[in-house]
Amino acid sequence: MANYLVGDIQGCDAAFARLLAELEFSPSRDTLYVLGDMVNRGPDSAGTLRRLMGMGNSVQCVLGNHDLHLLAVAHGVRPAGRRDTLASVLEAPDAAHLLNWLRQQHLAISAHGILMVHAGVLPSWTAAQTLGLAEEVTTVLRSRQIGHFLQHMYGDTPNQWRDDLSGNDRLRMVINALTRLRFCSSAGLMEFETKEGAGTAPEGYMPWFDVPGRLTARDTVAFGHWSTLGWLGRSDVIGLDTGCVWGGCLTALRLAESPVAHERIHVKCEQAQEP
Repeated sequence: MANYLVGDIQGCDAAFARLLAELEFSPSRDTLYVLGDMVNRGPDSAGTLRRLMGMGNSVQCVLGNHDLHLLAVAHGVRPAGRRDTLASVLEAPDAAHLLNWLRQQHLAISAHGILMVHAGVLPSWTAAQTLGLAEEVTTVLRSRQIGHFLQHMYGDTPNQWRDDLSGNDRLRMVINALTRLRFCSSAGLMEFETKEGAGTAPEGYMPWFDVPGRLTARDTVAFGHWSTLGWLGRSDVIGLDTGCVWGGCLTALRLAESPVAHERIHVKCEQAQEP
């Protein structure tokens, strides 16, 4: 029995299939945790979702910004972008089934001593608080209120957490942190414009995982989302977006009892998109 984490698949189903073969993954024996952005930019988002669905309870997924974007497009809230490759889902005969499965997924998962999110965790949040806030969002996404909420999901504000935030502002803030965050200030002020590597932080900002006093510093947080950061393996953070859809690799991590014994496995992705 093995447990794996995998980074952003982004519709690269062929690479995903080869990675599962490389892992000798068995749904009856193993468990796979997917760190978001299952769809978009790659050539076969529908195939990726069908493969994940077919794995049943052996796979658990967190939602990424591209997954939420698909839901917004499907609900008519957002137009498809020029570089989107979502038609295979939106025009599929089983589109309703695929989209319903997608909105049942999580915003955060805790398992095997690891807190799993797509992008990041604000420095003022504990692991328990992160899970609770994520559950607030998933409750809405799984409800009849999903269409109404998706209309209010987009925007960069509020960009600093307050415990008294409520309504759409609160949910938007949680989604932005969990699915878009790269840089923030020591006070937790989020910045979304910079998308390059960790060394490109604007003045006064830093990678979210380097903020002094971060309340999850004694936890291990695993995330994807940041392809320009690439692989990051520390005792407190694991970054697994190695840019598959941009001509990099699709990476999985086989978990071991000790973090130093975790094993990294990757396959090259043949489908490169322009950044």
